Amino acid sequence: MSNPPPFLTPPGHTAPVPRRVRARKDGRWVLDTSAAVYVWEVEFYPQFYVPVADVDPELLADPSLKPRLRRHPDLPDHVRIRWDALDHWFEEDEEVFVHPRNPYVRVDALRADRHVRVELDGVLLAEARSAVLVFETGLPTRYYLDRTALDHSHLESSPTETACPYKGRTTAYWSVRLGVELHEDLAWCYDFPTRQLLPIAGLVAFYNEKVDLVVDGVRLERPVTKFS
Repeated sequence: MSNPPPFLTPPGHTAPVPRRVRARKDGRWVLDTSAAVYVWEVEFYPQFYVPVADVDPELLADPSLKPRLRRHPDLPDHVRIRWDALDHWFEEDEEVFVHPRNPYVRVDALRADRHVRVELDGVLLAEARSAVLVFETGLPTRYYLDRTALDHSHLESSPTETACPYKGRTTAYWSVRLGVELHEDLAWCYDFPTRQLLPIAGLVAFYNEKVDLVVDGVRLERPVTKFS
């Protein structure tokens, strides 16, 4: 059996974080360290364990925070603070969302001269002669299209908002209505993505898992992922 790809890091794996990690709560810095450690408690998603000495003592003394702290038996001088316990996290000077970025995951956005059709139950939702393709380790290729490529007669705005450590926060979501049936949250957009993903700014992508994609005349199989 072949070895799993690197991003399938087994639980218990640790690695030093080469970046400065900082965090804010209630408008003030409460954590600042250059000695954090990645710990994989589950596959895919590392957590930051930071030296206790680099955390604001007042924060650690806050009784309401106690349930959101965790110690590691192999890192007695470090502590993990649950991500949502603090307001903003930064790697160097760039804000990070949801969880630390996995150092074994790569995300690229490439412009491509591809003919892309998006369909659902035989109904055309979008068609474009070019796209920006996003390649993210462990996920299917995403096809980001100009908004002018969409047939808005089938789309309804959704209040859903999500965040991604690699792309930032979404600024719009759309559901698809076909007759009386509503297929919720099939498409999304990042108007202000992270620096690395700037080519997707203002473009729209659909979940490959939930629609039918035809790329250069070839109908793609729907992948099975956590978003299926």
